[in-house]
Amino acid sequence: MTTELRVLTPTEWDRWYEVLELAFGGVAEAPEERALWRDLTEFDRFLGVWDGDLCVGTAGAFSFRLTVPGGASVPVGGVTMVSVAGTHRRRGILTSMMRRQLDDLRAAGESVAVLTASEPEIYGRFGYGVAAYTARATIDTTRVRLSVPEGTDGVTLRRADLTESSAACEAVYAKLVPGRPGMLARLPQWERLPLIDPPADREGSSPRQCVLAERAGEVVGFAHYAIKPEWSFSGADGAVTVHQLMGLDAVAEAALWRFLCSVDLTREVRILSRPVDDGWQHLVSDIRRCAPKLRDALHVRLVEVGAALEERTYQTPVDVVFEVEDAFCPWNEGRWRLTGDTKGATCVRTSDPADLELSVRELGTAYLGGPSLMSLAAAGRVRELREGALVEASVAFGSPAAPWLPHGF
Repeated sequence: MTTELRVLTPTEWDRWYEVLELAFGGVAEAPEERALWRDLTEFDRFLGVWDGDLCVGTAGAFSFRLTVPGGASVPVGGVTMVSVAGTHRRRGILTSMMRRQLDDLRAAGESVAVLTASEPEIYGRFGYGVAAYTARATIDTTRVRLSVPEGTDGVTLRRADLTESSAACEAVYAKLVPGRPGMLARLPQWERLPLIDPPADREGSSPRQCVLAERAGEVVGFAHYAIKPEWSFSGADGAVTVHQLMGLDAVAEAALWRFLCSVDLTREVRILSRPVDDGWQHLVSDIRRCAPKLRDALHVRLVEVGAALEERTYQTPVDVVFEVEDAFCPWNEGRWRLTGDTKGATCVRTSDPADLELSVRELGTAYLGGPSLMSLAAAGRVRELREGALVEASVAFGSPAAPWLPHGF
């Protein structure tokens, strides 16, 4: 049986998307969510695999700009909506889509691909590494106190309509994007994503609410949240779920956390996704009562090793030769000399002896300054060939702020 891989057309989208929904459990999305994904679809970047008239494979890529260490915003391909029909497994369909995507990204001049994974083990063999993690937590507000910084009382909080306040919230988000690797500049239409709130997905919680933090008439932060009212024989057991919280400074963020931790008739605050180095962890009196958990978030793949390593800066001077293995994209294989510092970098082919030996997957893992090359070496995934090279490169690749992806795609 033969299959055909081709670029998706608008007339095929509904059938294509139904196959994707089936692969993820068969539950149809809310009409407003489905409409958003169709509007965001860049048809020349979306692929379908067809067995006759039957769609059996899906994959796409969004055009994003990603913050990298040093604050630059670089174009990347955001790989998304990847699925293979259960009836057509083990026929090379996924490999063919991954191959086509990386070739297309390379042709478009995008040196980095990113994705979020429903199953993390799938993408390592295609050269993707886990470059950013996200933290979840549940704050027991009956047992945990907050110690907020001076000046918090000078922040005014105001409830606002979720849709009407969207522009103000997006302005806060945009100001924060350059300061943290892994954040995506929201292009037109993406501002709709935080507003999607289908009743079927609320699990008994209220519609999503918004509170703005203001100082001297300027919006300096916001929180999107929902409240789930629950009662026991002992009284109120409600919960606050934090969907988004952004502040332009520590004081604004602390004011928002204090508000969320003091909502009437609730006893816990559920944090869905925050940076692993987020400041709230130092406001609470007992981190154990917050039960923090980590999960992989952003997976990174260097499509063009030399160009990708030149697009970011390095927090200390570095001059190191990598021996790179990349069987899936063989144009990356071989030795690369990276020379850089806080002002910029060059990364070119070289015949000089290698200092470190690793695969492109490890370079992707370390690319945003999160997991270190030293930690990868401790797992046997980076090999030091010149004494001192591992420490030099590991420190240089780091980032003052941990990488974080604020929303999925």
